[in-house]
Amino acid sequence: MRIHLSVLFLAGCTGALLAQDPHPSCNQCAGTYIASSEIQAYLKRAPANAVSDQQVRAVDVGKSNVDIGVVYRGKQTAGGAVAEHELVSEVYHIIDGSATLVLGPDITDLKRRPADDRAVRLLNGLGGNGVSIRNGATYELKPGDVVIIPAGVGHWFTKIDDHIAYLMVRIDPDKVTPLKDEAASKADLAGKAK
Repeated sequence: MRIHLSVLFLAGCTGALLAQDPHPSCNQCAGTYIASSEIQAYLKRAPANAVSDQQVRAVDVGKSNVDIGVVYRGKQTAGGAVAEHELVSEVYHIIDGSATLVLGPDITDLKRRPADDRAVRLLNGLGGNGVSIRNGATYELKPGDVVIIPAGVGHWFTKIDDHIAYLMVRIDPDKVTPLKDEAASKADLAGKAK
């Protein structure tokens, strides 16, 4: 009896696998190339002692959007606000500088950002800001490091030594951020963006 149930279970699993659509989720989509010079152009226009989060591209890849941004943060000696995004996950690749980053889901005094906030509309969708993270994991970031921040996880720069610059990859499965192609990026860099 056990063998028959196992065979039926395996047959059911095999049938389910064979019934899946074998086609890519983004059938016949084009690839996207972003030159280093374009990334550097975004970094050059970032103000020296402020936070600058600039979207370079936002691309539909089928079941998700993938967005590429460049972030520059100036020197910070005390903890700033904790950020949290409900629907968009982020990956940081540190280009230059160093900082202390705390990650964790237990955010104190989390307040939702308004729908008309620039970050909500253009960068990472719904989310909020808090005061601190309880029981978070602390990381000392330096060039070459990579950080993965799932949606719903707070991220908090508690110290930035002089500055930090990083490439941001946003994974947007709910497609909450607007698309941005190469032409829109060039218009943005030329100061002609909408």
